[in-house]
Amino acid sequence: MIIELKKFGQTLTSREEGREAFAAFKPTLNIISDRESVEIVFTDVNTLSPSWADEFLTPLFKQFGKRLILKETDNLSVSTTLSTLEKVHQIKFVRN
Repeated sequence: MIIELKKFGQTLTSREEGREAFAAFKPTLNIISDRESVEIVFTDVNTLSPSWADEFLTPLFKQFGKRLILKETDNLSVSTTLSTLEKVHQIKFVRN
């Protein structure tokens, strides 16, 4: 499954909005098979804050682990946020 974060907006900053986005998307996760990966695409996202990402990406990581694949991006806001989450939670996202 491919999740394009731009569907939630170009500026993803607040913890509350991240929580709401995950809650709205959560029912869709039930159709993902045990073998299917979940790919996150950051194209057209201008700003991604650690708060928003923590509410959306961290639960995905907890549910899918290494099957959660974050597509590479040259967006400094996204890269910095992902690094921050990895340090805070002592995890390592799969990036492709």
